Amino acid sequence: MRMRIAVYHNLHSGGALRTLTEQVRRLSARHDLSLFALATAAPVETEGVKARVFPFHPGPELRRPFGRLNRAARAADLIRLARVNRAVARAIDGGGFDVVLVHPCQFSQAPSLLQHLRTPSVYYCHEPPRRLYEPPIPRPYLRRSSLRGVLDRVDPALRFHRALLRRIDRGATRAATRVLVNSRFTQANVRRIYGVAAHVCRHGVDADRFRPLGLRRDRFVLSVGALTPYKGFDLLIEGLGRLPEAARPPLRLICNYVEPQERAYLENLAQERGVSLEIEVGVSDENLIRAYNRAALVAYTPHREPLGLVPLEAMACETPVVGVDEGGVQETILHGRTGLRVPRDPHALAEAIGDLLEYPERARAMGQAGRRWVLDAWDWEGAVQGLVAHLEEAARTQNTERRTQNAERET
Repeated sequence: MRMRIAVYHNLHSGGALRTLTEQVRRLSARHDLSLFALATAAPVETEGVKARVFPFHPGPELRRPFGRLNRAARAADLIRLARVNRAVARAIDGGGFDVVLVHPCQFSQAPSLLQHLRTPSVYYCHEPPRRLYEPPIPRPYLRRSSLRGVLDRVDPALRFHRALLRRIDRGATRAATRVLVNSRFTQANVRRIYGVAAHVCRHGVDADRFRPLGLRRDRFVLSVGALTPYKGFDLLIEGLGRLPEAARPPLRLICNYVEPQERAYLENLAQERGVSLEIEVGVSDENLIRAYNRAALVAYTPHREPLGLVPLEAMACETPVVGVDEGGVQETILHGRTGLRVPRDPHALAEAIGDLLEYPERARAMGQAGRRWVLDAWDWEGAVQGLVAHLEEAARTQNTERRTQNAERET
């Protein structure tokens, strides 16, 4: 069945945007698709797709001594954003679409748009917002003074902003006709936080782009992701620091986003542990693929990652992966076949990395098995077929409910 599909997002760059781009590209080949986005959204580079961009920009960040007013300013942003999303919902509802595919918003996670749509909606929840539902990852630079702690507890703007974020995120998620997630791990989190029965709809990997290039492997460890505490790069530095100095490989980080305090913390930690660290920002996909192909291995150490495209992209390039044995990583790395999963412990991580560096034939065999695993289980064709089935079911279910309600009113 050919459908008229509206797609909404307000994502920044990263794995979620790459997933959205592939979905849009492949859905538009078989269905009539229109894209709706805010001006703050990263562009989706897909030919032949109509795009309508709605103006929205958050207010400026205030500096000391007015920093505490930022929470009030961000709450005001959310209120303005809700008005914009109501306008987007009216435009979509007036467009005669069969269903809306909704991706997250960089400001509220679940977009408030979902609460205003009359058109059937499918929300692809990449993950619940951790800052609302999980404690922060400990960092020396996050230690608060006793005075700041007291102020945070009594600051009405801080409490209001956080409460507003939770209300929007929970209300919007529960308003969706159907919620999709990327892993069983995220599925369990969504049920726990929202009380919603989500459906697992896996990502795919473009194995035609992420592929072996026949390049010579260099003796460095690669990791990829936003430079934030959640990505756990400090564990990777600690692990490499426990390898003998003569056998210690350099570490290369490729990041789409950098938190300045986290960068300074990691650079200082690397210097203390004797780890050669290189951080690159804004790397093109082409150079990312070359980096996957040149690395001896990819190490992936995030905290409770919902899925993680990085291990899959690395394996598609025949690069073995060492990852922490938690979160969605348990669903992507086949331990002992396509890579190694280890506990969150620097000694265990060092041992696994050292093993693959010492035995390159084993690493090569794991890389080859990893590409076969991606081709068999993570191809985009199968992923989009599953997505289409969910879109059709959402449209069919809600339209059936409306016909039933109309019939009841008539009687």
